[in-house]
Order: sequence, then structure tokens, then C-alpha cells
Amino acid sequence: MSKENENNQQEQVTLVDEDGNESLYNILFTFSSDDYNRSYIFIYPATDDDNDEVDIEAYALPKDDDPANPTGGELEPIEDDNEWEMVQEMLDTFLQSGQD
Repeated sequence: MSKENENNQQEQVTLVDEDGNESLYNILFTFSSDDYNRSYIFIYPATDDDNDEVDIEAYALPKDDDPANPTGGELEPIEDDNEWEMVQEMLDTFLQSGQD
């Protein structure tokens, strides 16, 4: 159900918190929205790989970052309620398609 690279390996990102602690996350998927002129990424902790339930987090990618190949930078929180609804609907659709 998660994004893999051409070698069938899980694509991952490392997040660094305000204290400098690094955490490894798996990329679930990325997408772009023409309505908001932004791209988004869904991630979950790599330590949750074997769990039935995972804590999925969503962020906006930096402006002009390619969702097919994110290059890094500061992930941005999604603060607009309408934007968050659109992102949630996209996740719901993705999760539903995985159950079919």
C-alpha cells in the first residue's frame, strides 16, 4: 500500500524535530492539487511497518517540489480547513481503493 522506488524498496524520508532528533518515515503517497497549487505527502513512522494500524501524517511539500520525487526541505503543516478537507478526502479515496 505504500510508495516504492524502482527497486521495489520502500521510499522514506527523515524528519528532524525542534530538538534535532531524527525519525524515519515511510512515504505512503504524494499528490498535487491544482485547486491549491500545492503538492502533498502522506507519511507514517517506519517503525509502524508491521502494525495493522499506522499513524498517517499529511504535510504540504515546499512550493515547486515535485511530488513524484520530493527533494527535501521543510514540510509545511496544512492549516486551512478547506485544504485539510481536500487532503482528507484524497487519503480516504486512497485507503478505499486499497481495500477493493
